[in-house]
Amino acid sequence: MATSPIWASRPKTRGLVLDLIRAARAISRVELATATGLTGATISEVVRELMGDGLVVEAGRGAPTGGKPRTLVQLNPSARYSVGVQLERNTCVIVVVDLAGRQVARTSFQGVASLPPQQALPLLAAQVDALLTTAAVDRGKVLGVGLVSYGPQDRRAGVLLTPQPTDQWLDYPVAGRLAEGLGLPVLLDNDAAAAAIGEYWMGAVDPRSTYGCIYMATGIGGGVVVAGEVYRGSSSNSVEIGHISIDVNGAECPCGNVGCLENYAGPSALVREAVATPGLAQRLALDPSAADFLTEFARLAAAANAGDRDARDLIERSARYLGSAAVTMASLFDVDVIVLAGPSFAVAGSIYQAVIQQEVDRRMFARRAHPVRVVPSVNGSDAAAIGGAVLVLQSELTLGHARPEDGARPVPASTSTAP
Repeated sequence: MATSPIWASRPKTRGLVLDLIRAARAISRVELATATGLTGATISEVVRELMGDGLVVEAGRGAPTGGKPRTLVQLNPSARYSVGVQLERNTCVIVVVDLAGRQVARTSFQGVASLPPQQALPLLAAQVDALLTTAAVDRGKVLGVGLVSYGPQDRRAGVLLTPQPTDQWLDYPVAGRLAEGLGLPVLLDNDAAAAAIGEYWMGAVDPRSTYGCIYMATGIGGGVVVAGEVYRGSSSNSVEIGHISIDVNGAECPCGNVGCLENYAGPSALVREAVATPGLAQRLALDPSAADFLTEFARLAAAANAGDRDARDLIERSARYLGSAAVTMASLFDVDVIVLAGPSFAVAGSIYQAVIQQEVDRRMFARRAHPVRVVPSVNGSDAAAIGGAVLVLQSELTLGHARPEDGARPVPASTSTAP
């Protein structure tokens, strides 16, 4: 990275300018000065520095405005890359994205999380290496790896604080061990938070807005983004809407709460209900002993989309529960938009979107002040993996590295946090 006085004395200046260039796609130096309030001389120096690092290139002239057409600048997408890894209970997705957040390579496979971490992480590292090689990406341009998974977790230490899928994963230094295996920095984060920030980087939401994300894979999570930054709370384990209680007399959840949303509306709950519904399990060839709930849920969702009444009733009931959670999110954070992200929404999104929108329109506290739109993620089923890669780009390039109060720096490849 460059070490000019501007970068050294004001570490966010460079990131602010770079983020504005990213959001605008193409912008002039005069427009950057107006948007930031910085002097033309400062903007010129920062842009010159960014161009020297290869992050920004000139992009021709803008439309005439009565004087000399202004020279535009834009990101150089191939200047840097990052890797996103989504570690689910049954599935792993790896993506490589360029500086603009566009996916340039992808792979997925099953079964890693069912292994002990000592075996799973070397296999994961080998898959990342193979994908970078296949995509012909220069490793010298790779900023790092965003490893995203379910919570709770300690982002600073790079460890999961949950015994799922097995007790061996609890307190294991996943970020540090993966960094050692890859020789790249690794940042651990929550899958729902990652999916949320991916929408911002891809330009799918107004950069000034406050918006929420409901993420559904095997479980249910949430994230909120305020002016381009994830709301973290005190330990970065915020907006866990899958574990809000919707029934104070409900059964105890492994998380310690009772009547958790996930146990009523999540894919695993719906698959269990489908298996118990007379005739439905047989029609859909559901396997009552299957541990891969995503595959079984996809069959249920496909049947609902095709008009199977029993299947659709289950999906719609799940959607109403999630609508209640969306109302809670909107009431707590006063969001403009709620994004539905994750593989489970990818297979049944139209039903969920319609029902959740109805619940929000009918029940939201501030509905007379402003509407809240419920929309599908632009990143589809890979939203968390793409978001993990974006979090690395954001941390390294636009935040001037994550600040202590905001969370963890990527774990360096030479650092281990536990034996």
